[in-house]
Amino acid sequence: MEEADQSREEISAQKPSSCPNRVRRKCSLSGTAGLTGREGQVARGSRDDSSPQEPWHLRNMISKSPLLCVRPAGWKLLATLALVLVVMVWYSISREDRYIELFYFPIPGKKEPCLQGEAEKIASKLFGNYSREQPVFLQLKDYFWVKTPSAYELPYGTKGSEDLLLRVLAITSYSVPESIQSLKCRRCVVVGNGHRLRNSSLGEAINKYDVVIRLNSAPVAGYEQDVGSKTTMRLFYPESAHFNPKVEDNPDTLLVMVAFKAMDFHWIESILSDKKRVRKGFWKQPPLIWDVNPKQIRILNPFFMEMAADKLLSLPIQQPYKIKQDLRSPTGDQT
Repeated sequence: MEEADQSREEISAQKPSSCPNRVRRKCSLSGTAGLTGREGQVARGSRDDSSPQEPWHLRNMISKSPLLCVRPAGWKLLATLALVLVVMVWYSISREDRYIELFYFPIPGKKEPCLQGEAEKIASKLFGNYSREQPVFLQLKDYFWVKTPSAYELPYGTKGSEDLLLRVLAITSYSVPESIQSLKCRRCVVVGNGHRLRNSSLGEAINKYDVVIRLNSAPVAGYEQDVGSKTTMRLFYPESAHFNPKVEDNPDTLLVMVAFKAMDFHWIESILSDKKRVRKGFWKQPPLIWDVNPKQIRILNPFFMEMAADKLLSLPIQQPYKIKQDLRSPTGDQT
């Protein structure tokens, strides 16, 4: 008997238990019928140093589930993961409702009064030497007759791109619609394409403004209740022109191109004049076919890009020449 006990102790020393000593009493074969009774007495099917070591496959046959041995720290980790999962599920379900609460503003019952001269006062504070003599859109006469010199290259000026620009301005227009020009005071709103507008029901409030400006390919069709149906101007650049003007815009919507590089003028000229399409020189392939009325196209005056970069964003205006062919998205878009 002493030899048998000694043999079992040697086997136990060669094959350590799968659980550390401090938690060994918490380990059991789940699904077995017996548990430890009195101290020092082991029920059949349980695991202890004094029990014979059955082969692993035999123990799996006896137990309907594998050996359960979880450290106290493991339970804390599982509980933390479960809590994170619950929070993520709650966040995904309630996200839309919380967007409405955070960004919703009431729709005015009547059209609010327009404070004449208020925007000009704010612009003077922001820009300092702000002048209303600068036209919003580039005009053909400034480059055909006078040839106004520009101190900066695109996107802050037209230096080096005058010939290209001249051809584009010859087939486009620069006028502001009479319906807007005749207004003594204009109420304007800029509508982006963020998720915060979803389920906001702000379409009616947006349509009440005199001038509604949209950016890039912000969708309208199918979302009129949230974003409105009125579009006075849509600002875009070639890489963001992946929208159908006849579906997303109104018949009198002005499509205002913001030029960041000389290749942008090449692209719009090839589209409007049906010339050989330009495929290189863009961070994203622009449309090769774009059904648009040339008389609805406008070219934004780079003066306003200069003011925004210098006065609002404090960006350096003097940039290396190679920036002209920088193929990264000028607005940070990746798709």
